[in-house]
Amino acid sequence: MAKPNYQYEKRSKELAKKKKKEEKLRRKQETAGRPMEYDEYGNPIEPGQAEAGQPESVPAAPVEPQA
Repeated sequence: MAKPNYQYEKRSKELAKKKKKEEKLRRKQETAGRPMEYDEYGNPIEPGQAEAGQPESVPAAPVEPQA
């Protein structure tokens, strides 16, 4: 049976963590110069989310059967 390569697993986890951290830093730097936008409830809207007044997904109202 093959022996697990723990160093490879550890290194790949470290690389994934580093990539995620760099991506987060890049997103912070992108939005640093922009003024924060807020929805009608005062919650901040992040880039990529639905704009104020545009629901993300509204479930259809239940239809009552006709008698």
